[in-house]
Amino acid sequence: MNFHGIYPSTVLPMHPDFAPDWEAYAKHTAHCVLRPGIAGVLMNGHAGENFVMSRAEKKRAVEVTVATVGASRIVVAGVNAESSLEAAEEAREARAAGAHAIMVFLPNAFAMAHTTEMALLHHRTIMAAVPGMPLWLFQAHHRAGHMGFTPETLDALLDIPEVVGIKEGAWEVDAYDALRRRVKARRPDVAVCASGDEHLLACYVHGSDGSLVSLADLMPDEIVALDAAIRAGDLTAARALHERLEPLAEAIYGAPPGGRATARLKFCLAEMGVIPCPAVRPPQPPVLGAEAAMLRLALRESGVLA
Repeated sequence: MNFHGIYPSTVLPMHPDFAPDWEAYAKHTAHCVLRPGIAGVLMNGHAGENFVMSRAEKKRAVEVTVATVGASRIVVAGVNAESSLEAAEEAREARAAGAHAIMVFLPNAFAMAHTTEMALLHHRTIMAAVPGMPLWLFQAHHRAGHMGFTPETLDALLDIPEVVGIKEGAWEVDAYDALRRRVKARRPDVAVCASGDEHLLACYVHGSDGSLVSLADLMPDEIVALDAAIRAGDLTAARALHERLEPLAEAIYGAPPGGRATARLKFCLAEMGVIPCPAVRPPQPPVLGAEAAMLRLALRESGVLA
């Protein structure tokens, strides 16, 4: 299976009481995934609030995703738990629900400190529960403490034969290119996907095998077109697409305070009429006031809303 391409990283719509709205989730998934040029979907990722969902909810999300996109797209299920044993159960349930691959997110405790041995043990414990299942790695944000992989840890993880791709989410272009070069030198078969939503143009110019990004929830066609323009060497078209994408990317991911992407994505999807309710689980508060006005302006500047 070729894992290159563009994957929207979906949110999980909720009712006002914070219960998952599965009907809205299916509609949202179909809206951004069932489009020309979209390779698959990353669900149960950070945008999908995987850190505040129960295991039963995560399994149900995989089931709904598979029922929505069928065999036409690749379904990558995020696995996120502090315990390696719990993460292994998540992976087993994702496979049983029909996921084609998993993406392992590191435990939040790793932000304090972790070793290569810890990272290897975490990933190998998970893979022992789903032998042979394709595995995506996740490179954390450059401000996520010690969570990101060191070069030595990355090399060790690339020795796991099931690794098929890496979502490079360091959000720093030089770090992205250094990782891309290291991976391609060691495992040229592994898909290195640029996933800093604000820096897609720069990363694509360096070279990329695709992206797994939540900005594609809102502007999937434009991201597919940006990727295609760079591959065709059409920088004029690529810059024009960047000018459309950047206002919304900056508003969602760049504007302070940080860590508000999911709440802002849900607000935008509700403004677009894709989902009925922008509820996000506590401790994240709703989008209101000046933040709402900023996002409405960005939606207009990016051409998403008239």
